[in-house]
Amino acid sequence: MFKQVILQAKRKMGPVWPFLMLYLLGLSALSTARLLFMIWQWDRVIAVDGILSVLAIGVRIDTILLFQFLALPVVLYFLVPDIGALRRIVKNFSRFWVMASSLLFVFMEVSTPSYIVEYDTRPSRIFVEYLIYPKEVFGTLWASYKPQLFIAAGLMTATAIYGGRFYKRLFDEAVIWPWSKRVLAFPAVGLILFLGIRSNLAHRPANPSIASFSNDHLVNDLALNSTYNVLFAIYNLKHEVKGDIYGKLEDEEIIRRVREAALIAPDAFTNDEIPSLHQQIPSFQRDRHPNLVIVLEESLGAQFVSTLGGDDLSPELDKWSKKGLWFTSMYATGTRSVRGIEAISAGFTPSPSRSVVKLEKSQTGFYTIARTLKNLGYTTEFIYGGESHFDNMRRFFLGNGFDRVIDINDYDDPVFLGTWGVSDEDLFEKAHTRLLEKEDGPYFSLVFTSSFHSPFEYPDGRIEPVETPAFTRRNAVKYADYAVGQFLARAEKSKYWKNTLFLVVADHDSRVYGDTLVPIKHFQIPALITGLGGEVKPAVYSKISSQIDLPPTLLSLMGITSEHPMIGRDLTQVPEEVPGRALFQYEKHFAYMVGDKVAVFLPRKAPQSFVYQNKTLAASADHSDAFIKTALAHVLWTSKMYQEQRYRLP
Repeated sequence: MFKQVILQAKRKMGPVWPFLMLYLLGLSALSTARLLFMIWQWDRVIAVDGILSVLAIGVRIDTILLFQFLALPVVLYFLVPDIGALRRIVKNFSRFWVMASSLLFVFMEVSTPSYIVEYDTRPSRIFVEYLIYPKEVFGTLWASYKPQLFIAAGLMTATAIYGGRFYKRLFDEAVIWPWSKRVLAFPAVGLILFLGIRSNLAHRPANPSIASFSNDHLVNDLALNSTYNVLFAIYNLKHEVKGDIYGKLEDEEIIRRVREAALIAPDAFTNDEIPSLHQQIPSFQRDRHPNLVIVLEESLGAQFVSTLGGDDLSPELDKWSKKGLWFTSMYATGTRSVRGIEAISAGFTPSPSRSVVKLEKSQTGFYTIARTLKNLGYTTEFIYGGESHFDNMRRFFLGNGFDRVIDINDYDDPVFLGTWGVSDEDLFEKAHTRLLEKEDGPYFSLVFTSSFHSPFEYPDGRIEPVETPAFTRRNAVKYADYAVGQFLARAEKSKYWKNTLFLVVADHDSRVYGDTLVPIKHFQIPALITGLGGEVKPAVYSKISSQIDLPPTLLSLMGITSEHPMIGRDLTQVPEEVPGRALFQYEKHFAYMVGDKVAVFLPRKAPQSFVYQNKTLAASADHSDAFIKTALAHVLWTSKMYQEQRYRLP
């Protein structure tokens, strides 16, 4: 009986039948994967009452994706006439297309758990950006995710074998209507495709924002599927530098509010074409310009530093926190190394786009602190242990004020060579050597570590592991701390110590996750300023501060009178009664915090108000209109300055 019903359905539906079956099969597979992810993250799903929302929105998103991929073979099946071998070509192409799509969907869903563990979100733009570095990516996957690789290979092989057989039978057994009947039926079929892809009749088609139903970004993302999320991120690259997805303000108001928030006197601004260009008068005066060394520590978040309330895995930083200016409420601007680089080297604020380290308009003529120092006669260098083409670092630095980039090719006999390059010990040995060679100065180096990066490789015998196996996140952070501690201890005994200012700061936390729209607690990072022969007296700066505040503060401590466009605050001159501030970009979300007040912006949605208490966001009565507009002004300012190439020196 059941077989007869199926046969009748096949005859009546004709060429619609195989595509209906493909849609139902795809919907079942993607929904099953989503359900498994929900069970895995059950506590978070339940906490926001998200079961029905995730499942219902998931069906809608899956329909969009499946209809997009089925559109091409459907059009060919209905509109290509039956001339010669065309029907056979269309059938074979459709089978190939469906098989390739199936393999893509399986690959993306199998990749999702590991990505969630690392980034607390489904694969998105970062997933694509890493694919252009196959050596580093494959090395990391092979070292850390062998079981996942074998599972993915097995599932994709099964999909290729059994799917291939099923698709062949599906298309071979399909009843094909005469071409005239197919053409007459196509308007109705095409309308269904259009409505399925658009998913609404509103002004704009559906997009990932329809999944933003809760304050837990991961649960929201579970309603998506990973292929759709990645493809939408790729599509959205053309909008990557537009901040107006959060709202709009007049240009004059954007500039006025950003200037006021920077605590810069109105008469300090010197150029209307470069709205934030201003003269900074330092709080210290020095007879000689000191060297500057910035150590950017990969992924070393506050969660690993006991003096910041984290685990006791950074005893060296804890010790050095008593030998300089120690920041206990410092926050990163983002979750990627390039975010930390743009904030620390350029004082540039985060945006919904990719970092300016990668964007085309910022590859030359863009401001970095190296430009200011180079104009004062400094030798400027970027020192890295891996391949400097990664994340476009070499191009960005050499185009924007750095004289030289030192990378893996400049190490003759490294102590240890891992997936991401030489060990932090080798890196700091190179930094120490360069300081000795540049003793007459003035000299600036930006030193970027990489040992505390998955797959967490480091040389044996340096630390007492806190767990087994050896190459784990917790062991690697202890090694990274050991290496920077050894470097500072060695520097303290060297001739250059008395004339060198050191900043040690993380680029971002190791894993940023949480059940809020922006998990601010995982943006907290350690930062220490020390050196100058002990002139930097032990002190604690407890007020909220941002990575963008560090470059202006360094210039002030170095006694350098300068003209630059950075809007970070000189933390040595912030009045006691003024609350600190920080800015955050997290996936598609932007947040602005002043004191404990936080405004959060999601694309094309009204801003939301929170209070940051007990390391979490608590919903609050709406903040003042002025506060919301100032928050909005900062993300709009970032995109505006990049687009119009107005973040530069004259």
